[in-house]
Amino acid sequence: MRLQGKIAIVTGGSRGIGRAIVELFAAEGARVAVVYRGQRDAAEQVVQGIQQRGGQAKAYQVDVSDWAAVKNCVEQVLTDWGQIDILVNNAGVIQDGLFLQMEPEAWYRVMQTNLNGTFHFCRAVVETMFRRRQGRVINISSVAAERANRGQTNYAASKGAINAFTRALAVELASRNITVNAIAPGFIETDMTQAVRNVAGEQIQKAIPMRRLGKPEDVAKVALFLASDDSGYITGQVITVDGGLSLGGISA
Repeated sequence: MRLQGKIAIVTGGSRGIGRAIVELFAAEGARVAVVYRGQRDAAEQVVQGIQQRGGQAKAYQVDVSDWAAVKNCVEQVLTDWGQIDILVNNAGVIQDGLFLQMEPEAWYRVMQTNLNGTFHFCRAVVETMFRRRQGRVINISSVAAERANRGQTNYAASKGAINAFTRALAVELASRNITVNAIAPGFIETDMTQAVRNVAGEQIQKAIPMRRLGKPEDVAKVALFLASDDSGYITGQVITVDGGLSLGGISA
């Protein structure tokens, strides 16, 4: 097992990409803190499924945009399990709208969850990693940071900032054997992308050279690599998982 004995926190862990990461990490031997905001039943279902398969997981409810709540959550994980080896910042929201129709609240909510939430958990967790001189931080970004889409100025800005944050933090922490990387998924079959898929339909797949949508497991496998010892000399990178979408070409 590649993560045997490791303690991992995964935000937004009750569904979609987060759930796939939680389940794969647990299958590889990690004890996983499943952080969720509102979907208690979904989070508990994930935890119960892992426990039934012989793994270890526990659900923690917290709004990632709330600094005090995040600090309390991290302190509770340390109380429960003693250490934190891996942090996956996956929690995120989309609130699309054309810029001239976008209310400030839509901008603030996306930034507070996607960007501030990433900062909050990094700030709370990295301190304990720093003292132990080891750790893995994985931020979930998006191809939207580089491939512009109408109606996503807030989302694109939040993910572009996460990419820059990832690189800058990686420089600061490298000497302490803490790696910081990001994963930029393309169109993945999740609840979050359902509305876009309903509108665009088959046009999405035509724009993807591999001619299929990604699955949460496609992203989870990359997260597992970045969380494991196999990636020990990789830091400050943004790894794209999009079936070739961001290449901008048209395959035959």
